Amino acid sequence: MRLTFTSTNPATNTTLRTYKAHTDSEVEARLDRAEQAAALQRSRSFEERATRLHALADALEARSDEWAELMTREIGKPIRQAKGEAEKCALVCRYYANNGADMLAHEPVDTEARRSYVRYEPLGPVLAVMPWNYPFWQCFRFGAPALMAGNTMLLKHAPNAMGCADAIEQLCIEAGFDRGEVQTLRIGTNAVSDCIADRRVRAVTLTGSVEAGKAVAQQAAAHLKPTVLELGGSDPFIVLADADLDAAADVAVRARMQNNGQSCIAAKRFIVEAPIADAFTERVVDAVEALTVGDPSHPDTDIGPLARADLRDTVLDQVERAVDDGATREATGTVPNSDGFYVPPTVLTNVLPGSVAFTEEIFGPVASIVVAADAEDAVELANDTRFGLGGTVFTRNVDQGEAIAQQLNTGCAFVNKMVKSDPRLPFGGIKDSGYGRELGVQGIREFVNVKTVWVSDH
Repeated sequence: MRLTFTSTNPATNTTLRTYKAHTDSEVEARLDRAEQAAALQRSRSFEERATRLHALADALEARSDEWAELMTREIGKPIRQAKGEAEKCALVCRYYANNGADMLAHEPVDTEARRSYVRYEPLGPVLAVMPWNYPFWQCFRFGAPALMAGNTMLLKHAPNAMGCADAIEQLCIEAGFDRGEVQTLRIGTNAVSDCIADRRVRAVTLTGSVEAGKAVAQQAAAHLKPTVLELGGSDPFIVLADADLDAAADVAVRARMQNNGQSCIAAKRFIVEAPIADAFTERVVDAVEALTVGDPSHPDTDIGPLARADLRDTVLDQVERAVDDGATREATGTVPNSDGFYVPPTVLTNVLPGSVAFTEEIFGPVASIVVAADAEDAVELANDTRFGLGGTVFTRNVDQGEAIAQQLNTGCAFVNKMVKSDPRLPFGGIKDSGYGRELGVQGIREFVNVKTVWVSDH
């Protein structure tokens, strides 16, 4: 029987559309087109690639409401955040269109040769295994630099975001990309390994769970193919005793509750110095209880449903186990009386190292507050995790904040700001949060051949 994928509106638990998986022959044809398009892409000038990316950015901006509505229907993202996601995709396209040529320019090296230099050449088709939680941004975060570098993209999107996947492919075609340059692959998990093994696929990138990352890394390594992995996170958010508590609490709630709490870089463990723990908790609880939970298509909604029923059930189970571990529910918001996959925004206190709320990544609107004895203890608690994606420090002493940021075992650290991805800076993690980088100059150079050229007279 042919595999199918179902897109479900998580706010109503109603089916939007069912998609048939690509047959073996259809996958074969798409791999062929990707290889053929890669040869054409390779020959294009940076100016030609940039023109296409600018056209893509124009289409993302001009129709941002359309893309936002699609994301909201498929994954329950609040509509204002969904529109912001589409606009950020345009931003990353423009960034690489404007800067990619300089990032990949030949680099002369002074040797005894007549000429010697380093050049950056595209690898070819790259398989992108992408998640549902940022169904446009994750794809463009990888795709914009990869396409500017001259690669082609094979998008294996999440089963519940197939509408977004189709929209991205069509959007790229309308912006002037050839049909083989950006293609979706409607395949199941078992077929991913076959694509990785295929000689036409030159590299793999994945954003997803730790388990999925390990599987892809093993499969790619077996075929000597480069990978970039952006996996889970349990980001610490340190609040020192001298911090501006109003500002810290405001940012903390946004950093935890963005995208319905379904973000790898969301702040998850709030590590607060003891003297201000009660005051900070009170502010966070008040802010969480004031959040509007409801229909994600309504512009006033702060929190929508989780993307799938099983995700909701997992988070609710984690909260119950956290309470069994000794945590206390300080705030539990109300949710609509509907069939949607809602989880009430929750604040947990009395969270201790080794407990569920400290060690596991809770992928939903649940904040865990941990009390630290002092700044040194806060850093130890922050680093006491298998993850290493991002981290935040709030303090009025900026020098101390920067010193602590440097001590965090993470891929990025922010002082007095929430963790975010920015096209100008590399993004990625360490430990179980993955390896490799997206964005910045480092991101565009992940999927290129760094070639030495040496020219002598004899």
